[in-house]
Amino acid sequence: MEPRRFLFVSLSALISDIAWQVAKEGHEVRYYIENARERDIADGFVPKTLDWKADVDWADVIVFDDTLGQGEQAQRLRALGKKVIGGTPYSDRLEDDRSFGQEELKKAGVNILPYREFSDFDAAIAYVKANPERYVIKPSGEAGNVKRRLFVGDEEDGQDVVRMLEAYKKSFPDEIKVFQLQRRVTGVEVAVGAFFNGREFIYPINVNFEHKKLFPGNIGPSTGEMGTVMFWSGPNRLFNQTLKKMEPKLAEEGYVGYIDLNCIVNGNGIYPLEFTARFGYPTISIQQEGMTTPVGEFFHDLAAGTAQKFKVKSGFQVGVRIVVSPFPFDDEATFSSVSHNAAILFKKGIPEEVHIEDVKQVNGQWYVAGTSGVVLIVCGLGPTMRQAQAQAYSRIRNIMIPDMYYRDDIGERWFEDHDRLHTWGYLREV
Repeated sequence: MEPRRFLFVSLSALISDIAWQVAKEGHEVRYYIENARERDIADGFVPKTLDWKADVDWADVIVFDDTLGQGEQAQRLRALGKKVIGGTPYSDRLEDDRSFGQEELKKAGVNILPYREFSDFDAAIAYVKANPERYVIKPSGEAGNVKRRLFVGDEEDGQDVVRMLEAYKKSFPDEIKVFQLQRRVTGVEVAVGAFFNGREFIYPINVNFEHKKLFPGNIGPSTGEMGTVMFWSGPNRLFNQTLKKMEPKLAEEGYVGYIDLNCIVNGNGIYPLEFTARFGYPTISIQQEGMTTPVGEFFHDLAAGTAQKFKVKSGFQVGVRIVVSPFPFDDEATFSSVSHNAAILFKKGIPEEVHIEDVKQVNGQWYVAGTSGVVLIVCGLGPTMRQAQAQAYSRIRNIMIPDMYYRDDIGERWFEDHDRLHTWGYLREV
């Protein structure tokens, strides 16, 4: 493929690694980061721009990396004839407005869990007391991006949810404006996702298992993500009974990009939890590691609407996130004193399988950048999950960052989850 010009547009430096991968493939790249506090991320890896709109005519392909209004920009540019990866106002709303996403699934013929939406904590507390059950508290909008605010209740009478709602009422009344109470069910948490070329899903699909808690054993505070395991598949029962049913609506919208649906499944059925109507992070970096089709070529064809399929490696992929203090918490003083500008060192050189997050490069030396404390994604691949795990963790041992930490059990739950999913028949290709 001849070199193309790619413009990456980010609200908060999510797409840095993919921009770097595309640049390494020989394409021209310009990268815009709206959040001024995050603009040092990817310095030294990819060229930057401070005015992405001035570069629209320059670009062959424009890539938006988030929802929260970026779908409107993407739709507008597609209407002008530009090749764009990104959503629409409709697809943004699928993710940003949880209740809307659930209702759209219901319209498409997908079974959903009972839920209620609230904008008043007292009303929600009264509802739980009148209808004692186990519930999940799910903030909507921008508050939904703060994963620590999601709370999964354990008590059958819902009293732990009541106590948490009372605490949120005191602590976060200005942050959490709208939220859902969703009935909790138990089972295997699994996500199914696929790329969409504006008209239809293209294959293979991706089945992935996120590890959101901070500590091994799946305990501690919720984070955006501590690691993911995945594999590529042909269309299976999980996909056909959920995401596939959204294909006509996504085609009507002209959606271009990746879309993912997180679910709880058990022997009684599939229960969709929430959409990710964009690339997942660090999911897209782990996916890229498992693709044999160059990501720049694939993105160009996806944006052009010509992509029909792409080539991937067989087996399993494991991605482990390396973080530093104070992740997952927001503490500017701690980050500035402990982690900002911390050196990132490699014992045996920088391996290709290390993917950047909040990192910058100065004279060949890598440093921690940004504000969040997410630093690297380390990938492993293999014909078995054990081999993919072993490869990922052997590569982590090559990395030295002061105060770095990570989960050492990414993928462990796969062995039991895999058996249950196969017993229930959800992973069979059809």
